[in-house]
Amino acid sequence: MSSRAILLAFLLSALLLHGFATSATKGTADDADEDISFLLEGDDEDAARGFPSHDHALQGEDDHDDFDEDEQDQGDFSDLDEGSYEAPPALDEKDVVVLTEGNFSEFIEKNRHVMVEFYAPWCGHCRALAPEYAAAATALKAEDVVLAKIDATEENELAQKYDVQGFPTVYFFVDGDHKPYPGQRAKDAIVTWIKKRIGPAVQNITTTEEAEKILASETKLVLGFFDSLVGADSLELAAASKLEDDVNFYQTVSPDVAALFHIDPKAKRPSLVLLKKEAEKLTYFDGQFTKSAIGDFIFANKLPLVTTFTRETAPLIFESQIKKQLLLFAQSKDSEKILSVFQEAAKLFKGKLIFVHVEMDNEDVGKPVSDYFGVTGDGPKLLAYSGNEDGRKYILDGEVTHENIKAFGEDYLEDKLKPFYKSDQIPQTNDGDVKIVVGNNFDEIVLDESKDVLLEIYAPWCGHCQALEPTYNKLAKHLRGIESLVIAKMDGTTNEHPRAKSDGFPTLLFFPAGNKSFDPITVDTERTVVAFYKFLKKNASIPFKLQKPAAATKTEAVSEPKQEGQAKTDLKDEL
Repeated sequence: MSSRAILLAFLLSALLLHGFATSATKGTADDADEDISFLLEGDDEDAARGFPSHDHALQGEDDHDDFDEDEQDQGDFSDLDEGSYEAPPALDEKDVVVLTEGNFSEFIEKNRHVMVEFYAPWCGHCRALAPEYAAAATALKAEDVVLAKIDATEENELAQKYDVQGFPTVYFFVDGDHKPYPGQRAKDAIVTWIKKRIGPAVQNITTTEEAEKILASETKLVLGFFDSLVGADSLELAAASKLEDDVNFYQTVSPDVAALFHIDPKAKRPSLVLLKKEAEKLTYFDGQFTKSAIGDFIFANKLPLVTTFTRETAPLIFESQIKKQLLLFAQSKDSEKILSVFQEAAKLFKGKLIFVHVEMDNEDVGKPVSDYFGVTGDGPKLLAYSGNEDGRKYILDGEVTHENIKAFGEDYLEDKLKPFYKSDQIPQTNDGDVKIVVGNNFDEIVLDESKDVLLEIYAPWCGHCQALEPTYNKLAKHLRGIESLVIAKMDGTTNEHPRAKSDGFPTLLFFPAGNKSFDPITVDTERTVVAFYKFLKKNASIPFKLQKPAAATKTEAVSEPKQEGQAKTDLKDEL
């Protein structure tokens, strides 16, 4: 676009915005003496229902029901069914040290290596981490390291000192200096990461007895088979090990040890193999023996071909460096048949996509995950998801075959797919004071350039949304006669739209008429009819006059009772 065209577009936008601002200002001035006292009726009742005012929110009482319990894991759907959360069995945390303000400094001084978790008792992610953290503490109790925890809700000063902004926050202290723990929240990942920090990057294996113990205890490892345990090849392997926090590295010169790790004792050295207790158990390295080549090989092959979604594997999926995922949704009766096809296709996308299997009829996790993504029916269905990157989803339109998975994955990586958004059915009638918006009628209602639209994004289970409902309905009733203004609501748990960004429930957005290409205005005001009305008068692109109920005469009230079906109030213009 030429600079002249850009300038013209800018000037037109400025003029358009100026016109809207002038209209809004004029309407406010003209209506300065407007009698809106009748809107106050019932506000005390709304307050009595327990809905927090905007002032309360400013004082720290949040008037949103957030998607996640903590700020560290946006985009993670491992806690989707928290509403049905059941207390876990008692944990054996005998090897986890409890720290407080009183013993923290002395403990850190006396122990060279300490991992510290700052947690909150109400945090779902902290509850999920607890058994993994306790198991890691037990596995490492013979090592030169201690795992500890701090209740950040009780030890506020410590939490502030170490800049704890979300839960859980995990630090690793070495001689008093601390760094964040960047790894996965699973026992094996924690143990592997810590062992690398307190011991040699690559461990030597000299006997078959040592090899057998390692093979029995490890779930994922790398073995280098060399002519010497020192030298250039060993140094390259050690350097590559620094690139991976969740894989243990070993080396040997023993042909007998190499044979136990499925390396041909007569193989040319250096040789390297990656072992996993997964469907794909062995992967042999055949590249140039350099740090970068070894690192790329391990990164591409360390994950399972397909990860079945469970509470335990959710962190492995969402905390991976690979953000793009292909999720196969299938009933348990179909899983065995379709999984082999899915696994074969996964070999084509190592290091590029994570392949995830979701059992739709698994009540514990499968059903909530399916509901979250809006996947219905019996399946199998294939969905692409960009993880925490941008949250966009894509659905395969066709059968789940090897050829279709391959083409779908390639198109996904090349950004050739059209996003899919969840939507309820469009209501057959939509004549209420509050218009019902779903994903598939969002453009028609909310993005109508001829209307000013106030939209509430709510969740049926949200207590704040329930408290707001009578106020919102009352506002819509008062404004129902204004053709240029739409009061609407959308269930944010079952509907999506790229213009409906919400960070919690309820979220209130205002879309001014003639201005729908810009981001909506977030409604930041008290949750009362009068406050909402004043906001709309100030921000509406199309000025409006409110019609208020006419005062009924005593004669009408006594001698002329309303007949059933007759309008309850007559309307007259404020003028």
